[in-house]
Amino acid sequence: MKLNELSDKVGATHSRKRLGRGIGSGSGKTGGRGVKGQKSRSGVAVNAFEGGQMPLYRRLPKRGFTNIFAKSYNVVSVGRLQQAVDAGRIDASKAVDAEALKVAGVLRRTKDGVRLLGDGEISVKLDITVAGASKSAIEKVEKAGGSVTTTVKAEVEA
Repeated sequence: MKLNELSDKVGATHSRKRLGRGIGSGSGKTGGRGVKGQKSRSGVAVNAFEGGQMPLYRRLPKRGFTNIFAKSYNVVSVGRLQQAVDAGRIDASKAVDAEALKVAGVLRRTKDGVRLLGDGEISVKLDITVAGASKSAIEKVEKAGGSVTTTVKAEVEA
């Protein structure tokens, strides 16, 4: 078999319709667009137009907003850290931060920081620097002899 002998199976491809090539072709004259009117012309995109009726996107109420200052954090559990240490991808003697997690393959990309959650168990002493951590995660890491440092100041609840 040679590259120039390769071809699709019979019936796998269809030849395109050649529109507007004479009445005898079967798709000449109007070219499958019907007769006259706005939609028979080129350059028409009547999207969401309902013939003068109030369109759906205007009939429905608007709710909520998007906070442009919202932060997007990577979520990592203490169990996931333990797995990475067991696999030898995180060195327990060095400090663990977002960059170390990325190098270890725990994170694909660092967003606005890492948030540590308490799912799973940890038995290795780690010094962790993250943007935020849950109370249960901090307890588990400190119980194992490690420490957690958070870089983002938690909002004080009134």
